[in-house]
Amino acid sequence: MVAGQYLPPWFSVAPMMDWTDNHYRTLARLISKHAWLYTEMLAAETIVYQKDNLDRFLAYSPEQHPIVLQIGGNNLENLAKATELANPYHYDEINFNCGCPSPKVAGHGCFGARLMLDPKFVGEAMSVIAANTDVPVSVKCRIGVDDHDSYNELCDFIYKVSSLSPTRHFIIHSRKAMLNGISPAENRSIPPLKYEYFYGLLRDFPDLRFTINGGINCVDEVNAARRAGAHGVMVGRAAYHNPWQVLGHVDSVIYGAPSSCITRRQILEKYQVYGDSVLGKYGIKPHVRDVVKPLLHLFYSEPGNGLWKRKADAAFQNCKSIKSFFEETLVAIPDSVMDSPVAEPLSGRDDLFENIDSLLPTPYKLSEQEVLYA
Repeated sequence: MVAGQYLPPWFSVAPMMDWTDNHYRTLARLISKHAWLYTEMLAAETIVYQKDNLDRFLAYSPEQHPIVLQIGGNNLENLAKATELANPYHYDEINFNCGCPSPKVAGHGCFGARLMLDPKFVGEAMSVIAANTDVPVSVKCRIGVDDHDSYNELCDFIYKVSSLSPTRHFIIHSRKAMLNGISPAENRSIPPLKYEYFYGLLRDFPDLRFTINGGINCVDEVNAARRAGAHGVMVGRAAYHNPWQVLGHVDSVIYGAPSSCITRRQILEKYQVYGDSVLGKYGIKPHVRDVVKPLLHLFYSEPGNGLWKRKADAAFQNCKSIKSFFEETLVAIPDSVMDSPVAEPLSGRDDLFENIDSLLPTPYKLSEQEVLYA
């Protein structure tokens, strides 16, 4: 499988720790055939040290294509080994995490968002990753870190990394990362969104591809971002917390495919087959709770959703299969909900990218120091 066999990544689901695992990706692919899916971030060291147990971390079903492996780390040798070890799993792209603000990652781990302060290393890392794979490589980053948050500093990072490596695709989370003690959750809300920085990059680096991330919650807003010029749009928590409404419109509204008219009952019938086939695959894990976790948002805001969740909490105590779990819980959901195709798309914010061209920062100019990277 190679990326060229699939439609472009106009829409992708962000890598999210503890969320975008195999179970969620299986559900997401049942709803959307064309959305690009990302793994959770895997540390290069984990892949290297678990080389005799790789299926647990890297295996996935062929139906999940197109799929991107996101790795993190700050050791070139381990990044090279991890990429090589991942090759037999045929991911469609390898993405390098330069945006995670978690203290475990950017603090004690000294990678993630902290790497934006060392673009020379990121360029070297991307060259090493690219040298050990035949698929495209990309970087996911913020627009800055702490006080290093000017547009020119962001451009310096993009210029250096793309000059020192074959990287031609950057996913830009349009907030800066604050590494001075605020939590990862606060890092998704306290730093303001600066979409003008993202669209400035489109203007100043016309030979590169940019995917926008941050604060975009529905397909209406995805299309607004693309109309404003974004090559691709990445959606995170909205695609996890409301998968039916968000992913259910991706294929038709974004990719122009005919509506599948699939229902949640049909999706759950297929998911049950998957779920029961993987229970206890790795010793006692995954449990029923692990496999069901991404389903708990499938009936977001629908009649019966609250009762379904209460029944789910009780069923986790005794159900040993996905089939028995569904038999115990789905009675809470009306047939009209189970058997209806996805409703009309949610309306987005009309002004999200309004007049963005008038807000763009001053065009980037290379300093004499940056010219040395050319």
